[in-house]
Amino acid sequence: MEARDVLKRPVITERSSEVMADKKYTFEVDTRANKTQVKQAVEEIFGVKVEKVNIMNYKGKFKRMGKHAGYTNKRRKAIVKLTAESKDIELFEI
Repeated sequence: MEARDVLKRPVITERSSEVMADKKYTFEVDTRANKTQVKQAVEEIFGVKVEKVNIMNYKGKFKRMGKHAGYTNKRRKAIVKLTAESKDIELFEI
């Protein structure tokens, strides 16, 4: 799996913005990706050193539209912690 296929998009929420000060960045990743693949992808794309990776799985929510019912897509989220001497990731180019 290519590095660009592993990372789908950054997750930008109030909580994830607060932990960016601690060099922790949140990404939505491919549901088949493991911690090692996420670490290698972040290091390759952004040119930083990763200390630790935490991964969470989210089930799809049950939704209804009239008589039609189904589930939203399941997701996988990764929180990546960078080393102290590593540079920051610029998610918003100013």
